[in-house]
Amino acid sequence: MLNVRRLGYNSAMKLPEILQNISHTLTRHHARAIIVGGSVRDHFLGLPIKDYDIEVYGLSSMESLEEILSHFGSVNLVGKSFGVLKFSHAGEEYDFSLPRREQKVGEGHRGFDVRVDGSMSFEEASRRRDFTINAIGYEIEADRFLDPFGGRADIRKGVIRHIDDKTFVEDPLRVYRAVQFGGRFGYRLAESTKVLCRQMVDSGMLESLPKERIYVEWKKLLLKSRKPSIGFEMMKELGVLHYFPELEALIGVAQDPKYHPEGDVWIHTMMCLDVMADQIAKCREQGADIEERQKLKYLFAILCHDLGKATTTTFDDDGRIRAIGHEEAGVERTGTMMYRLTNAHDFIESILPLVAYHLRPSQLYRAHAGNKAIRKLALKVNIEELVMVARADFLGRTTPEALSGEYKAGEWLLERARELKVERKPMEKLLQGRDLIALGLKPSEQFKVILNEVYELQLSDRLTTKEQALEYVRERFVRH
Repeated sequence: MLNVRRLGYNSAMKLPEILQNISHTLTRHHARAIIVGGSVRDHFLGLPIKDYDIEVYGLSSMESLEEILSHFGSVNLVGKSFGVLKFSHAGEEYDFSLPRREQKVGEGHRGFDVRVDGSMSFEEASRRRDFTINAIGYEIEADRFLDPFGGRADIRKGVIRHIDDKTFVEDPLRVYRAVQFGGRFGYRLAESTKVLCRQMVDSGMLESLPKERIYVEWKKLLLKSRKPSIGFEMMKELGVLHYFPELEALIGVAQDPKYHPEGDVWIHTMMCLDVMADQIAKCREQGADIEERQKLKYLFAILCHDLGKATTTTFDDDGRIRAIGHEEAGVERTGTMMYRLTNAHDFIESILPLVAYHLRPSQLYRAHAGNKAIRKLALKVNIEELVMVARADFLGRTTPEALSGEYKAGEWLLERARELKVERKPMEKLLQGRDLIALGLKPSEQFKVILNEVYELQLSDRLTTKEQALEYVRERFVRH
């Protein structure tokens, strides 16, 4: 569980000066500005606050709020029909809203009739929120926290607790939100919330959710958790994995205890996922932060790396457990699962080679592989990325070698690949088609044969310079 910054329980929130100024003006209009949502929660958690959401009580209309805000900066009306105004000042954007009443009138997250009502109390307006930890407010002018549902107590106890049975079930995405908050903060679900979430899953309520909304919650779970496995274990407990059968199938799949004393494939996968999250965090701590898409690529690759074991695991007559070909089998299952989450084709395709070749670093190391084998691997996958995934696979178990924290095969392969200048891309070709034309050859289907033959010799170190390659072509293919 996150360590809560005790200072946060007694200290005022530090706010941008513009919000203080707007609050003063609202007070003169007999209105109150209250900071709501994640920024207040993150204040108590000691986390950096990136976005401020402000709810304004006591105004009669959105037009009144728009008029007041326009004196301080620019106002974007794009969310006005939902009771939200985007306010911009000095390059920063803030969401201002009036409290609103929502009535479920149709399917999906858009199936709500929304009406603003500035006369509502904070408690009444906050009842529509999902969890107690997200229903704490900070009244700017009065310098006080409003906590009608015990959110601060739940933060202290490390509990995710829903507020209202009726409003909670109106948006099934809240099951995924419960999971991602649990993973991010290391919190447990309150028993009542756990029971309600199970009922929602069992009744099929999650089937109506569009993949785009689910994917957003998965990304938050993966990117913001130091131990994403907590969230996935919650999915397992709540029955959410029913919607991701490729993952669910890993539960109970046995592994050779010599290489996997930690347990089944599910346990191993969860350990690997946490190792990957830790590797990414260490990169950031060392000043080498990784862009979001790359982080997701690593995390999804390690989550999916052993999906193939569900269909390839066998038991020999002597009791030995094998999963021959699970890398290749895992590629198709990875694609199937990922397309259930997103239509980002290029992103999914970039993950597949990491699944297909995740065993190769250890295999090459044991075989004392030469330059050609390493260069050939670089044709299929980015070796730096592959080692990142293979290291998490190796360390995500309880063998003595893994517990040492050292992945010798990966370090060896990286060093060799860097010496060969193929750690991030394949070996450069010595010759191109234009070089063959310069030798007097006419473009034809034979060009591909010649260039492939030359490149194969390059990979084997039999041709190392362009001059050698040109001489080889002259002798073999140019008529004298």
